Amino acid sequence: MTGHDDCCAVDRRGFLGRGLVGGGLAAGLALVGGLGWADGARAASLTQAQRDAMTPDQVVQAMLDGNARFLSGVHRQRDFLAEMRSSASGQYPMAVTLSCIDSRAPVEAICDLGIGDTFSARVAGNAVNDDILGSMEFSCAVAGAKVVMVLGHTKCGAIKGAIDNVVLGNLTLLLARFKSAVDATEYSGDRSGKNYGFVDAVAVTNVRMVIDTIRERSEVLAKLEKAGKIKLVGAMYDISTGKIALV
Repeated sequence: MTGHDDCCAVDRRGFLGRGLVGGGLAAGLALVGGLGWADGARAASLTQAQRDAMTPDQVVQAMLDGNARFLSGVHRQRDFLAEMRSSASGQYPMAVTLSCIDSRAPVEAICDLGIGDTFSARVAGNAVNDDILGSMEFSCAVAGAKVVMVLGHTKCGAIKGAIDNVVLGNLTLLLARFKSAVDATEYSGDRSGKNYGFVDAVAVTNVRMVIDTIRERSEVLAKLEKAGKIKLVGAMYDISTGKIALV
């Protein structure tokens, strides 16, 4: 097995027989109460039965519930070493997230997630390209993730840079990806990067446009969504309040 194979290793059982049958259904009913896991310490990573028993809507709610715990300051007790050990033989993430590289918006922390809970792709401005799409297709079609979440955030420097036409090496081409979101955002006030109201409005537009791009450019994900096997959702994280809201 190559290093790349190790990085993306998924137990073959993770994508065989994902139906809500037998023990899987029972596990799903057990999960509904907390929309994720039972209260108390978690001493192992997410199992195939737990993940497969969850609906896409339950996965979204589990992530929002995790954000609520983050906001309350009462995090789920975890044994990260135990999660590391239990996930070494196979991973069963419930979601794949595309978020910005901003150091103030780490998905696992703000959604109170553990090792093995989610695939995470991060790039400035949560921009999407073929590499990201391929990673999402692996996450859902092969590894069984139920949700694709595109997570933008307030006061995004990449969006601000695109608004202000920043030119800086390779960053210039990246920021150009957000120009269509800048142009498409209806806003009556100051349309400059100094106005964070406008910056945030463009960030919301960008999240929605990325979701549209995923549907348009990934036949694999579009088919899974149409079949009800996955859900594509956009969200914004407020770096001042810590709250995630769907958009």
